[in-house]
Amino acid sequence: MATYTDKTVWITGASSGIGEALAKSFAAEGANIILSGRRVDALQSVADQLPTDALVLPFEVTDYSVLESIVVNAWAWKGRVDILVNNAGVSQRSLAVHTAPQVYTDLLNIDLIAPIWLTQLQLPRMVEAGGAHIIAISSVAGRIGAPLRTAYSAAKHGLIGYMDALRTEVSGRHNINVTNVLPGSVATNVSRNAFTADGSIRGKSDQAIESGDDPMDCAKAILEAVASNTPELIFASGVELDLAKLRHSDPEKLFAMGAEIGAKISEQYEAGNDG
Repeated sequence: MATYTDKTVWITGASSGIGEALAKSFAAEGANIILSGRRVDALQSVADQLPTDALVLPFEVTDYSVLESIVVNAWAWKGRVDILVNNAGVSQRSLAVHTAPQVYTDLLNIDLIAPIWLTQLQLPRMVEAGGAHIIAISSVAGRIGAPLRTAYSAAKHGLIGYMDALRTEVSGRHNINVTNVLPGSVATNVSRNAFTADGSIRGKSDQAIESGDDPMDCAKAILEAVASNTPELIFASGVELDLAKLRHSDPEKLFAMGAEIGAKISEQYEAGNDG
């Protein structure tokens, strides 16, 4: 694995889950870490555990009026950002037929528009610096249509599309590499913090998430993908990995399986068995 000594890595959603795991993993490889999120105490707790320099830079990802100044502060810290990790986001657990339109607007702002803004505001600096690496944490739900996640799937599909298109413009010409990461079930708070049909926070997790992969294992795979400049990493196993692969190899089979699985999950959800 490549060393990240003296590299500056900026991670959004860094207070827990995959973001926290990435902060610890990059720092263990010598990187200096910028930690962003909303919870200052949680970010500081992560910073206190790191063996390298860390900057706690809290902000709300959809507060677009302050993003430019946040970018200025991040780049001023060490003079550059070598790796940007767009990890902050929120998931969803609700059937489309019951979900308020505002939930779609709010979730798309958080999971799609916000990372696009944060990336766009740094592209000129990355070009001037002679290169960088952008990591976008999407999801297997960004490759397949996942039940209870219509807004989330839309945002994560969109994030992959933006990053894939961006790669075509900046990788060869400006040495700015882009890696899309598509995790399956990872043991984080993603389901507990998910939006429900009215936009409220769900407050409980899923069995699949609770028994999911260790975030540190996911972080290790991401560091390896960055070191090898892998354009896309699907970090999943079992049926999640199979479905993600079917999206290109046999889409008709995927759609048939999706309809069957979705009907079952939807019925269970409406019956109150949504864990």
